[in-house]
Amino acid sequence: MSNDIKQIDAVILCGGLGTRLRSVLGAIPKVMAEINDKPFLDILVQYLKGQGVARIVLCTGHQAQLVESYFSSNPVGVDIGFSREEIRLGTGGALKNAKEKIKSDNFIVMNGDSLCKVDLSAFLEFHKAKRAVASIVVSEVKDASDFGGIEMNEDLSISAFREKESVAFGSYVNAGVYCFNKEAFSLMPDQNKFSLEYDLFPALVNKGIYGFCVDKDFMDIGTPERLEKAKDTLGDLK
Repeated sequence: MSNDIKQIDAVILCGGLGTRLRSVLGAIPKVMAEINDKPFLDILVQYLKGQGVARIVLCTGHQAQLVESYFSSNPVGVDIGFSREEIRLGTGGALKNAKEKIKSDNFIVMNGDSLCKVDLSAFLEFHKAKRAVASIVVSEVKDASDFGGIEMNEDLSISAFREKESVAFGSYVNAGVYCFNKEAFSLMPDQNKFSLEYDLFPALVNKGIYGFCVDKDFMDIGTPERLEKAKDTLGDLK
């Protein structure tokens, strides 16, 4: 394991409403959905800890107090900080809101409702070798129609993002794990509310954004069906 990973911060975006899970979770934030009596977000934190990450910033929003209370009362062996959004800011706005909490020049960002078990040290080395502003873990899936596709050049720079409806384009999809250089903050939109996926990433095409290809399963808990599948596949995750 590279020591470099111990020097960088990781940010988890966990402020989403989880509207599609209301039928099974009620008002509980989707990141707190339990898998074998442990919140999904705790599984993500333990995954980061196992990779060597020592400091994590949780970007909270919906029912922020539940997330903050859990991690304040359940020590997980890493330094946990919180960046709360008082109004919905989107994934990009939430990250921008956390800028002052992020200390390292390069940092990892993860969606709080998905998991792709990538080697973060290798991902960080890739990001640094490419001198990238942003790098995205991309996973190959059989059907990209529910995610949208990503096109890359031979040097793995990203050349296009395709919407979910564009099923004719490749099978590489955004796996919800990113590495940024702090330079990315200067390239973000002026407004406070925006999306990484739809506003920032397309604007970075040809400006230093790369895809890190992995042959790893990518899963998320965004729907009741996917949550049940995660319970089956992640229940024994250490």
